[in-house]
Amino acid sequence: MSFFLGIDTSNYTTSASIYDNESGKMIMQKKLLPVKQGECGLRQSDAVFHHVQQLPEIIDRLFEGFDGEITAVGVSSRPRDAEGSYMPCFTVGLSAARIISGINDVPLYTFSHQNGHIAAAIYSSQQKRLFKERFLAFHVSGGTTEAVIVTPDNEKIFNVFLAAKTLDLNAGQLIDRTGVMLGLSFPCGAELEKLAFLNKEKLKNVRVSLKGSDCCLSGIENKCRKAYEDGASKEYTAALCLAHIEKAIDGMCTAVFEKHGKMPVLFAGGVMADMIIREKLSEKYESYFAEPAYSSDNASGIAFLCSIENEMQNPGK
Repeated sequence: MSFFLGIDTSNYTTSASIYDNESGKMIMQKKLLPVKQGECGLRQSDAVFHHVQQLPEIIDRLFEGFDGEITAVGVSSRPRDAEGSYMPCFTVGLSAARIISGINDVPLYTFSHQNGHIAAAIYSSQQKRLFKERFLAFHVSGGTTEAVIVTPDNEKIFNVFLAAKTLDLNAGQLIDRTGVMLGLSFPCGAELEKLAFLNKEKLKNVRVSLKGSDCCLSGIENKCRKAYEDGASKEYTAALCLAHIEKAIDGMCTAVFEKHGKMPVLFAGGVMADMIIREKLSEKYESYFAEPAYSSDNASGIAFLCSIENEMQNPGK
């Protein structure tokens, strides 16, 4: 029996997980970073400060009652697998992971936050077979709106190729800006979804702007604001926002398929926890979704990748 620790300190959440590769069980602890009412996020300096305060608490809670031994430590050290990809908040988790690895004399493996999202979606959807084939992965959150083509790799677990992206706002930013406008608390995804479910009006003019495979979302923010200022209900405005995001993802997926051929689609990231968007997309594609707890930022995908990487580095052990 081997246990693998994963740590992720994103711009939204402090999280840590332990994965048991024999039973397949995952235990997770996470805590949102505090954001003042009416604001739509944090400066990196504030995110770093709050991670420093919260990570010891998260680690303590995670290990409470745990009596096993950690085999290896995994951590998200960068936003994505791209040259120059860097965000200060990830240094907090990396520093802690280095300390834990060193004290316990166990290997340390680093991964991108995006790859952690992909792995968390694979784990929670029980589709580990995807590691062995080509598939399209959407990472849709407050910090990222991208579609990457994922291919197996005998040395790196998998490779990602950027196939489509937003050219301005991220989908999570659009949701949060619309939600804050409606008086909701940041992050606004869950509350906005509840409002949208209550809408009974037919949505009008749901169209998105695509440039090739890429989308533009800033115009949707303006459209939602105008609708609300012109007298639309909160429920209608929330539904209008989510309908446009679903339309944008659908358009990106179709454009990628036209260029690269059809393939399974995996949806990850906090925005993909929204059941309205999920239902529409699942009707159209061979699609797999992370469970809601594994859609938003979490360290479970990192712990899962840590187990796989350790097995690749130490075959037969």
